[in-house]
Amino acid sequence: MKTDELIELLASDAHPVARHTVEQRLAVAAFAGIAGATVLMLVLFGLRSDLAATLAMPMFWGKLAFAGTLAAAGVVVLQRMARPGMPAGRAALWLALPPLVMWGLALATLAQAAPAERVTLVLGSTWRTCPFNIAVLSVPAFVAGFWALKGAAPTRLAWAGAGAGLLAGALGALVYALHCPEMATPFLAVWYLAGMAIPTALGAVLGPRWLRW
Repeated sequence: MKTDELIELLASDAHPVARHTVEQRLAVAAFAGIAGATVLMLVLFGLRSDLAATLAMPMFWGKLAFAGTLAAAGVVVLQRMARPGMPAGRAALWLALPPLVMWGLALATLAQAAPAERVTLVLGSTWRTCPFNIAVLSVPAFVAGFWALKGAAPTRLAWAGAGAGLLAGALGALVYALHCPEMATPFLAVWYLAGMAIPTALGAVLGPRWLRW
């Protein structure tokens, strides 16, 4: 078969892709990730026993806002990474904003605390398990995010994989907050981000393998 005939044959089977296919797949992935993480959280850890009282605490909502804004920024960046040749652009700056705010709050908290209390504020009582618990809860969103990208056309596969991992980690942290007893900003600034970093790094490693065309 000649090259021109092959091109004509391939073109004859071409059909337009729906305009919002990427957004729809990412929305499905996010919903599936949250649902899966919620089921895992209830089975493995359970809700906080004092969750009803915790709802009145501003820091509880701040913890949700921290993970939620990171997840929202991750979706925006991932929408761009899922398309060939499209840079992350200014959307990537939104990823830096929630950590910077949390680090600023953490430093202010540590500066006002007595020296003997600072280590406790950073370590809390669950620092040994928190990052790994978040990573476990990120698994459903991690798988769903890679499924969404497989139906798109990313060209920077490591970055796309890292973006899917970050989104998964943020959604895992969002759900984990319903169980986690920690409320101190220094703890969140270190260990929540460490938990999100695990699927992010794993996504960067697996992206070139799993997302290859």
